[in-house]
Amino acid sequence: MNWNGKRVTVAGLGVSGIPAARVLHGLGARVTVVNDGDDERARSQAAELEALGVTVRLGDGATLPDATELVVTAPGWRPDKPLFAAAAAAGVEIWGDVELAWRLRGPGAAPWLAVTGTNGKTTTVRMLASILEAAGLRTAAVGNIGVSLLEAVTGEETYDVLAVELSSYQLHWAPSLRAHSAAVLNLAPDHLDWHGSMEAYAADKGRIYEGNTVACVYNVADRATEELVRDADVEEGCRAIGFTLATPGPSQLGVVDGILVDRAFVANRREHAQELAQVSDIDPPAPHNIANALAAAALARAFGVEPAAVRDGLRVFKPDPHRIEWVAEVADVTYIDDSKATNTHATEASLAAYDPIVWIAGGLAKGASFDELVASAAKRLRGVVLIGADRALIREALARHAPEVPVVDLDRTDTGAMAAAVGEAARLARPGDTVLLAPACASMDMFVNYNKRGEAFADAVRDLAAGHA
Repeated sequence: MNWNGKRVTVAGLGVSGIPAARVLHGLGARVTVVNDGDDERARSQAAELEALGVTVRLGDGATLPDATELVVTAPGWRPDKPLFAAAAAAGVEIWGDVELAWRLRGPGAAPWLAVTGTNGKTTTVRMLASILEAAGLRTAAVGNIGVSLLEAVTGEETYDVLAVELSSYQLHWAPSLRAHSAAVLNLAPDHLDWHGSMEAYAADKGRIYEGNTVACVYNVADRATEELVRDADVEEGCRAIGFTLATPGPSQLGVVDGILVDRAFVANRREHAQELAQVSDIDPPAPHNIANALAAAALARAFGVEPAAVRDGLRVFKPDPHRIEWVAEVADVTYIDDSKATNTHATEASLAAYDPIVWIAGGLAKGASFDELVASAAKRLRGVVLIGADRALIREALARHAPEVPVVDLDRTDTGAMAAAVGEAARLARPGDTVLLAPACASMDMFVNYNKRGEAFADAVRDLAAGHA
């Protein structure tokens, strides 16, 4: 595409809008950035772009600028925004930042190994990047994490392959994306206010499989992911590859006697399996993290990575903070920070990894229901400490499905609330128990983000440990 003089409207400032505006301006496009907000931070960002010659319009993200030929949107902008309706009426294409990056790839560009799913995306992509690096490949974890996709495809550094995390928002606005291989880790209700329905959410996740050339990786335990593979239009010869925590069948990766094995990328997959790694090579070896490792291994094997590199990459991988992270052991009680568990699906996986548990939960429910979560975990619960704005929803589910479990309901949102929660959890716990922060809710009612929530938990646990020293 000849960008010189092309009139492009970028919707939204922030981590994706600003890089898109800079790149497009550098290509010679006539860029106008529109943004709903007009606060101090937005004005500062606008000033930086305007110094380059980019036009910025604050406080009005609804009106399509005159003569716009293309809209590039930040992924969080909802599809029902008036700006997009105006663009559609004018016959103007709408791309996301991922679509822009895909279109800007140069000749011989690095192929993409792409990952999506309701939970586990970041961990899986980082595991995949670790495996690829262990194989001696030039790679980066990009997309929602790590290096900006636009930077990866337009920068001076070259890559052999990219490990790409993609959200449902990003996939919605990426119609021409065609990955080498891709995985959908799982599907559970999330962001339905944005997508409008579970069906629309799943369809956007399924876009990641479109045009795959080598492998579509799905979760054997989550039938919906396999259905997305069946519905995808892929290149001739592309294979469906399953991953499972059980003994794998042909064209699957799985677990046998504590060993991760491959029955997909071997010469005789009906009779043979290739050992890849030990379960003990995975940190932490919780069931959902083993599933993440199998998905990463499947994508790496689809790219031709040898088994030894899978093992070596998993051995050196360390998860990001606040993802089932061990904090301390105090009075023979283990304290685990899984503040990143911001929905019921992630929390269910976290609760399944420990027994018995004193569970710290609550926050902003985002319209979630907690009955299935509580019913599945009831037998593991020693006690529950509830915090946050929507804690009553969890308390009511506990009353219905786990009435015998002691519950502490903390009606406070001050800075000492987490310390109080940890103190109550310690009182409920017995030697050998796990105190688990897995809120099943967003954090913004009490904290800036889930990182700050996890840090508050870890600080409180360390204070508790110091008191026992």
